[in-house]
Amino acid sequence: MEGTVIKSTGSWYKVLTEEGQRLDCRLRGRIKLSGSKSTNPVAVGDRVWLHLEEGVGMIEDILERKNYIIRKATKLSRQTHIIAANIDQAVIIATLAYPRTSTGFIDRFLVTCEAYSIPAVIVFNKLDLVSGTPSSEKLDQLTKVYEKAGYHCLHTSATEAVNLDQFSNLLRGKISLLGGHSGVGKSALINAIEPGLDLKVQAVSKAHKKGRHTTTFAEMFHLSNTGAIIDTPGIKEFGLVDFEAWELCHYFPEMRNFFNQCRFDNCTHLNEPGCRVKEAVNEGEISIMRYENYLNMLLGGETRKKS
Repeated sequence: MEGTVIKSTGSWYKVLTEEGQRLDCRLRGRIKLSGSKSTNPVAVGDRVWLHLEEGVGMIEDILERKNYIIRKATKLSRQTHIIAANIDQAVIIATLAYPRTSTGFIDRFLVTCEAYSIPAVIVFNKLDLVSGTPSSEKLDQLTKVYEKAGYHCLHTSATEAVNLDQFSNLLRGKISLLGGHSGVGKSALINAIEPGLDLKVQAVSKAHKKGRHTTTFAEMFHLSNTGAIIDTPGIKEFGLVDFEAWELCHYFPEMRNFFNQCRFDNCTHLNEPGCRVKEAVNEGEISIMRYENYLNMLLGGETRKKS
């Protein structure tokens, strides 16, 4: 049989077959020992071949992926973790308060999407906590920065039902990965447009202003608008898989416009003379915030020099 992985718990997988059956499945040993550096050889969204053994599905093979999105498993680990496979778009849910999402986190997420050719959208949630506060101006500034870089941005509030129709339309007819910190309101937004799913929601800790995990495992949910979302456990940090230093700038769309205008073809836009990208930053054509986040990735051990 052929099916799609709709839930992963690490050792067990829920697979939706083409006939509409939902089967509990395990992996064949040869897939586990394939030599992959990934902590999870099979991810939600994967198309797989399987057969039944005494009522339990055995996953025999993974079909070729259209794409996937990946991050470092932990800060100190060399292993990687595949977040999802075969997705049409990635939607990062961000908040400016309770909890605050840093632009560094957003940009790491966007860089990874660019690296794997996955369209990305930014949804700034909890608009009700921002309106009428100093953060409102910051939200407008961030929106202008990211839209100028080519990313669609949407402002929402699950509790006040702001722009929920637009959010639903964003997901219509597509397989969308939803990512973000715990507490940004991923589950609340989905419940607001699809109440029947009744996903678990928890309040943000007042003491630490951080969210509590409500999603334990990655899982795919089909929506009544013909779309499907892959809900992921809240991601505290988004570690990049190592890039070559010279290629990191390729994943900042606004920098790509100046690629052939630097004096050196392998310019990293750090301290080389005749750098057109640095000129664009000084002239306001490229956001200083985005450029600083680029430098943090470049100099923070997330790239390596070409050997």
